[in-house]
Amino acid sequence: MGYHGGRPGQTRPGGRTARVRAAVLRAAGDALAEHGVDALDLADVARRAEVGKTTVYRRWGTVPALVADLLVDMAEQSSPRADTGTLLGDLTANARLVQSTLVDPRQGSLFKAVIAAATCDDRTAEALHGFYAARIGEWAPCVEKAVDRGELAPGTDAREVIRAVSAPLYYRLLASGDPLDEAAADRAAAAAAAGARAGVYVRSAD
Repeated sequence: MGYHGGRPGQTRPGGRTARVRAAVLRAAGDALAEHGVDALDLADVARRAEVGKTTVYRRWGTVPALVADLLVDMAEQSSPRADTGTLLGDLTANARLVQSTLVDPRQGSLFKAVIAAATCDDRTAEALHGFYAARIGEWAPCVEKAVDRGELAPGTDAREVIRAVSAPLYYRLLASGDPLDEAAADRAAAAAAAGARAGVYVRSAD
């Protein structure tokens, strides 16, 4: 989905450019989790990362560009897709990964900050959409394999099934405030799997 492979600005594995990028993105994530996007400042990020301000301004230039690169890095670093051999097993693994990320003190706060900023900043929104496109693309083969195994009907929209797994979890995080525990993750996975088996996500013929 476009986020895998070589990273922007990386000259060689373990090179100085890669180390600087890692330090800056770690500092940016810390600052985002603490204060949100509105208070994110490139000079402060440079200070936290212990790199020169000129380096940060030259490499990223703006806060939205830094947030976008942070999301690219998060997509690259996310855990790989599960392959348990069953649709429910794979969707449960996906749901538990989402749930554990969202309740993590740092990651959960970071996602809340980025989602809030995306509502009023087009570049942040574009970066966020790209992050989720990459994650959905990573996990969609779980559903495609279930179709191949005969668990699901041909024509099942794999991306819609994956979206259905995480949507209730984000609702709890951002809207309802209901407990976001492992049981909620397992129910979300079971509901998505049941809907998929019932043909809810089969694409209609145009």
